[in-house]
Amino acid sequence: MPGTPREGGPPGNLAPQAYHDIILVFQKEWGTMAMADNISFYLAGGCFWGCQKYFDLLPGVVETEVGYANGPTAAPTYQEVKAHAGHAETVRVVYDPAALPLEKLLDAYFRVIDPTSVNRQGEDEGVSYRTGIYYDDASLLPEIEARVSLEAEKLGRPLAVEVEPLTQYAPAEEYHQKYLDKNPGGYCHIPKRMFGNRKG
Repeated sequence: MPGTPREGGPPGNLAPQAYHDIILVFQKEWGTMAMADNISFYLAGGCFWGCQKYFDLLPGVVETEVGYANGPTAAPTYQEVKAHAGHAETVRVVYDPAALPLEKLLDAYFRVIDPTSVNRQGEDEGVSYRTGIYYDDASLLPEIEARVSLEAEKLGRPLAVEVEPLTQYAPAEEYHQKYLDKNPGGYCHIPKRMFGNRKG
């Protein structure tokens, strides 16, 4: 009967290529809908090589990218950032809030930074290594401020962590992306014990 689906294939009046194209569109749209529930967040915690590796291992993190944030120019090079152009080495963290609430993400962040250190993390020093929490959704600010205040109360002194709207972000060069995956013995200011099998 015309129009009756054949088992394991498209309806009888629909060409296989058209059926294939419809399936691809559906899969793309479904994926887009799923991604729409994820949140992008920007965290500066010193050298971004180790920070990216650390966040990649957190359950609920969907993807990460390293880049340069909240500086005076739109698309700086690594050399410009190292020369104190004013940007912060930052990790763009895309996470699923159903699996990883923002509070838990910030808990993880504070575990691997010294939040009272100004323009320095580990052996890295300079304005590009400052700590910062940058957001592009103002509705997240109350939760961010509450978590920062809690950390300050625990330490008994003000923090050096910037909490600001994201005003600029540019992805870093490709060789910086997933640097410690490409170079397992590469430099990292975060202690190796923090890189347990957190996804498993």
